[in-house]
Amino acid sequence: MVDKPLLAIVVPCYNEEEVLLETARRLTALLEQLLEEGAVAIGSHIVFIDDGSRDRTWALIEEESGRNPFVAGIKLARNVGHQRALLAGLETVRAYADCAVSIDADLQDDVEAIREFVQKYREGYDIVYGVRRSRKTDTWFKRTTAQAFYRFMRAIGIELIYNHADFRLMSKRALDELSRYTEVNLFLRGLVPLIGFRSTCVFYDRHERWAGQSKYPLKKMLAFAFDGITSLSVAPIRAITLIGFLAFLASGAAGLYALISKLLGHAESGWTSLMISIWFIGGLVLMSLGLIGEYIGKIYQEVKRRPRFAVEKTVQLPLPSEREKTPARL
Repeated sequence: MVDKPLLAIVVPCYNEEEVLLETARRLTALLEQLLEEGAVAIGSHIVFIDDGSRDRTWALIEEESGRNPFVAGIKLARNVGHQRALLAGLETVRAYADCAVSIDADLQDDVEAIREFVQKYREGYDIVYGVRRSRKTDTWFKRTTAQAFYRFMRAIGIELIYNHADFRLMSKRALDELSRYTEVNLFLRGLVPLIGFRSTCVFYDRHERWAGQSKYPLKKMLAFAFDGITSLSVAPIRAITLIGFLAFLASGAAGLYALISKLLGHAESGWTSLMISIWFIGGLVLMSLGLIGEYIGKIYQEVKRRPRFAVEKTVQLPLPSEREKTPARL
């Protein structure tokens, strides 16, 4: 058994003023219970990351940190997206925390599962994945498309944890290893399994959103899925090569048929077949160019090596050198 760890709970937020105080209350209650049970060390805390919110999210984080010693905050200079905001929190806490749990602010993930996360960490696991038991709370469309996405990712060689999003625990060692992955195009649920340290799963029931609206409408969900595919696999590029080869074989067969028809004197001009062929080949070429362009665009973003986020302000955040002073803070 690993000794009781200093736990940091990382919560990325974007326009979460309606739910933030309730999230802080529930996570604080959980930390208090874990401290009483001796499961975590004094100094364990919650870090809210404000991802350029347009509402009162940061103001509420500052107010809560002023009256709640368990709450700290990081304000990013602008909106950089959920994955980068989450990484900003993980990169910050890895300097002093023994392990970190990432959880969204909407309270759909069961905060009580964190207790089991910590237990698994103390048993020696470096990564603990929170996995949904079922998708019965999802709509038929979301459930069907999610299952299709996981199957497709596995088919092209990307190993994802089925029904796992970004609710997980990572040890300091795992966080240090994650920091070596410096790509700009982030898909953490695909990167974390690549680390390869000892891992396990904790199953939980997902709840309805406590308040507010989802920050992932269909458009963003599709973009996120496409980012995951193109960031971790070149299979779509290889598929274009296969399609081109099959099209070459089909054109060869069509050419042979046309030649035989000409020799036999049965050749007739076919406007419909000609137009269909032109539109089909043209659409295929444009689609292929677009996909290749997507990969080139990602290469362009990577080679510039721009920072993935900028921290504008922090509140109540312990520095690495202050780790020994943290118990007095609480």
